[in-house]
Amino acid sequence: MAERRLIAVTLDEGSVPRRSADLEHERRVAIYDLIEQNEFSPRGDHGGPYHLHLAITEGRLVFDIRDQDDTPLGKVILALSPLRAVIKDYMAVCSVYYEAIKNASPARIESIDMGRRGLHNQGSELLVERLKGKIDIDRDTARRLFTLICVLLTRD
Repeated sequence: MAERRLIAVTLDEGSVPRRSADLEHERRVAIYDLIEQNEFSPRGDHGGPYHLHLAITEGRLVFDIRDQDDTPLGKVILALSPLRAVIKDYMAVCSVYYEAIKNASPARIESIDMGRRGLHNQGSELLVERLKGKIDIDRDTARRLFTLICVLLTRD
């Protein structure tokens, strides 16, 4: 039985020349959590486990899928336009959230965080929908991948 999971995830470092400390922390946590537990199964006759390289190329999101020996298995390329609005809203709320945790009341922080999580869920569900028929992923995997996509698209 093939292992339908990710064992390595990398981001195209050329897509993000520099990151804020908060964004870098989000990247590290998302990759760590993703490797610890995920469900990732590209359509086709490939067995896992998989390496995934995420990149933005010519305005498109590229899932470069490789086997455990780093042999290319294929790419899934998605248009970014369906994701851009939710990513923009999510990153705006994240910015407010990071400022709020410095000096806002716990109630205010919780309120902002609820909105942030709602947008994150919305983006994750949209990602699952966009990958349907190409890559099967579970909800937690989608959430972590959405975080990484936001990292790729955010310029500080």
